[in-house]
Amino acid sequence: MTATTDKKLPHTIFSHRLANGMSLVGEPNNSVQSAAITLLVPCGYSADPVDRLGLASVLCDMVLRGAGSRDSRALINDLEVLGVERGESVGATQTSFSAATLADSLYEMLAIYSDIVRRPHLPGDQLDAGKSVCLQEIYSIDDEPSQRLMIELRRRTYPEPWGRSSHGSEAGIAAISSPQLTEHWSHYYRPNSAILGVAGNFEWEQLVDHVEELFGDWQVNDVPMIVEKQADMGAPHLEYDSNQCHIGIAYPSVPYRDPDYLRAWAAVGVLSGGMSSRLFTEVRERRGLCYTVSASLQTQLDRARVLCYAGTSEERAQETLDVTHAELLRLRDGVLPEELSRLKARIKSGLIMQQESTSSRSGSIAREWYHLGRVRTLVELGQLVDELTGPMINEYLESHPPRDFTFATLGPRPLELPREVS
Repeated sequence: MTATTDKKLPHTIFSHRLANGMSLVGEPNNSVQSAAITLLVPCGYSADPVDRLGLASVLCDMVLRGAGSRDSRALINDLEVLGVERGESVGATQTSFSAATLADSLYEMLAIYSDIVRRPHLPGDQLDAGKSVCLQEIYSIDDEPSQRLMIELRRRTYPEPWGRSSHGSEAGIAAISSPQLTEHWSHYYRPNSAILGVAGNFEWEQLVDHVEELFGDWQVNDVPMIVEKQADMGAPHLEYDSNQCHIGIAYPSVPYRDPDYLRAWAAVGVLSGGMSSRLFTEVRERRGLCYTVSASLQTQLDRARVLCYAGTSEERAQETLDVTHAELLRLRDGVLPEELSRLKARIKSGLIMQQESTSSRSGSIAREWYHLGRVRTLVELGQLVDELTGPMINEYLESHPPRDFTFATLGPRPLELPREVS
């Protein structure tokens, strides 16, 4: 068991590793009345069989349809009686369960989530309903062309299976059977590599005892390593009958655990992150080329990409693509002092708001543990931001300029893609 003390805040970050490989990370805070958990189970869409894409997504829905001594209705009812605010999502390598409640209900809530991941009913008579929920998410993408475009961009820029859609495919979901669902759960819902992050008003020693009781006898299960391969790129343009065009641009970056990550993230923050950011100012405000434009740094464990999006009209699409690409190239010239000052103010504001939200903090400490094997305190993060300078970011951009671009467009006609600039 280890602990990291935050000298300026009344918080200490603790960690405990169970014998079965599950990691517990906690940040007690007796100044709040709530407690929140984020449980990361090592079952992501990257492990879906190629003929059953969407299996992890359906499984995420089905584990909530009864678990332990509760049927589907009783499970949801008991969570609501505890006042639990919850959410679930499937990522590349993990399924995430987040939940927050009053501090007095923390251990009752944890007991329910222990049942959810360890003793789900996976009722066969509800499989069609679970599949229907997931299919509706796929169908909804047809009404959201921007989502469809970004799914295609991720598929093109990441190697298979890391660029898959978390929703899966219509054919893949239709092919899932109850035995396959149960088998997938038994293999991938496991303690080794699972992470439980807890933030809020609780006593650490008591939490450890409860978690050991709830999860300590969870049986280890080893799974084969995922073999990646180059994705089938195909054409960069998707035909879409509309008077609008959607543009996506991606380029490689460094993952969260890389020492240069903060500098990479700051550079993207200059590009996009407010009404004074470069993309908003140049592409939208000054030239009026599009109704929305943005960029974000998205990281997986071993790889990361900057993903840019612009939505515009058909007649302005080519110019929007050209100007957005030019702004990405201009980032190589470095950032200005006033840009960095605005960026630091936004980051500090985000850290303060994270401190006030136990839900946000439990998610952050679980993800930091996953990426770094440790959790940095908010003061430590604040110090790293304070120490960030323009020359540090510009040095990073000199050695990691935006390049090796991947493009995807969706609209009535293809666009002329920019040539690579060395």
